[in-house]
Amino acid sequence: MPGGISVSELKVYESVAPDGLRGGSPHMHLVASEAYLVVSGTGEIHSIDADGWRVTELAPGDTVWFEPGVIHRAVNRDRLHLRVVMSHAGLPEAGDAVMTFSDSVLADPERYAAAAVLPGADAPDSERLAAAERRRDQAVAGYQDLFQAGRPGVVDDVALAAFRRRAVDLVAGRAEEWRRIHDATTGRAASTALGYLEHLVNRDASYLDHGRIARAATTPAYGMCGTLVTVTKEGLS
Repeated sequence: MPGGISVSELKVYESVAPDGLRGGSPHMHLVASEAYLVVSGTGEIHSIDADGWRVTELAPGDTVWFEPGVIHRAVNRDRLHLRVVMSHAGLPEAGDAVMTFSDSVLADPERYAAAAVLPGADAPDSERLAAAERRRDQAVAGYQDLFQAGRPGVVDDVALAAFRRRAVDLVAGRAEEWRRIHDATTGRAASTALGYLEHLVNRDASYLDHGRIARAATTPAYGMCGTLVTVTKEGLS
């Protein structure tokens, strides 16, 4: 979509995780930034950023965003429904999001892949949902290891630094692939905008002849935080 972003509809999971909270999987992005726009319902974002752990209340009309390195978890208080705007479309699908599994899982790429994967779209819906919830529960268990005494509030800096190192080690081998995705999305959008500016500098209106309207198509999926409807571009005749 414009600017090399992706847009999704997200209904945060209603089921209860092992720590008694309803919602999604704690995770962190390494390159992409993400924004949540609250459509309806209420909830919270539990996050660990450069200033430590915090809880951010969510109500209709609120917008929050996360830079790379922010561990975040969507908590559903009452039918939380979001729009998700993600930079670098394609990177999250290529593994940019790393979930807070236990250290032993993060240390082994094969174990991480096995813990993160979900059944394909041809599997029964109930099976896919159950697998997404099991994955969430594993991420919540590992998330608790990031706090002193295993309870949110006081971050264990040693455990947090170890998680970040594991995450980088886990995905570093994909950097060149991700560079190509960047060049085809955000990089391409920036280059196109510079081209428009060059036309303006030269007082050349010809580039305006090629604009088209497009309609968004949608694809349902189970995401880390809830049921997703991902928006993609389709042309209009």
